[in-house]
Amino acid sequence: MSTEINATSTENTTPAQKTPVTIIGLGNMGSALAATLLDAGHPTTVWNRSPGKAAALVDRGARLAANPQEAIAASPLIVACVLDHDALHAVVAPVAAAGGLAGKALVNLTSGSPEQADEAAAWAGSLDLGYLDGAIMTTPPGVGSPEMMFLYSGSGDVFEAHRPALAALGDPLYLGEEPGRASLYDVALLGLMWATFTGWLHGTALLGKDTEATDFTPVAIRWLTHAVAGFLTTYAPQVDAGHYPGDDATVDVQIATIDHLIHAAADRGIDNALPELLKATMERARAAGHGSDSYASVIEVLRGEPVV
Repeated sequence: MSTEINATSTENTTPAQKTPVTIIGLGNMGSALAATLLDAGHPTTVWNRSPGKAAALVDRGARLAANPQEAIAASPLIVACVLDHDALHAVVAPVAAAGGLAGKALVNLTSGSPEQADEAAAWAGSLDLGYLDGAIMTTPPGVGSPEMMFLYSGSGDVFEAHRPALAALGDPLYLGEEPGRASLYDVALLGLMWATFTGWLHGTALLGKDTEATDFTPVAIRWLTHAVAGFLTTYAPQVDAGHYPGDDATVDVQIATIDHLIHAAADRGIDNALPELLKATMERARAAGHGSDSYASVIEVLRGEPVV
């Protein structure tokens, strides 16, 4: 499946022309979403099980709905950000039973699995409810920044119809009609984040207390931005083609090099679980016949390809 990504577009509208939006759920993230929409001039209705959480938003101009039925009736666009999919269904199921969802658009920013997104989209379709699943790739303080990504998948019609409101929250990237795609990208990117964080922390620990993390970090960011990012760009077409020319640095070379890291860390009493895991994965790639291939060939063992 090819991935379609649409960049943010902007629209010059007066506040009176902006789409009314209802926010269901006022935790830290839901409150940030509502505040950002208010700042962007969207008439905003809010609902939360604990009404007290809405006080600051009401002071800024939000309308507090007395119940989910009233909240959903107030706007054509419903944005949900609650604890989980069970909580979402508990809130909207009574409204659905009364026929109050037909013709509305639901953008679900509740965290969940790709399978849950697929199930939610099928359920929404049975109710004539437009459904778009989403993943917020920032923390609450980043909401509203055009540099922060919001990933969406599901109904392309819902995405296009409500793009201006979604763009107020952050840069909206549409990943296609498959509802679970945004959730799958979310967990893939989180895995990348945790691996990067842990590698940076291991490097910081290795340098010792004589080197401040604030001194190491600009060097690390420069390396990631200008060198490592270049490798990703080079390796991506190799992964797609399943062909890994070892014309930069082979798996064999990487195995020899990571030994230097392991020895240096061991000499300094630094935990080596991460580099040992990486070395073991490289060795599995070599055992599968990829020793003279580029590091991108490691994906074959990550995918579970048999050793030959």
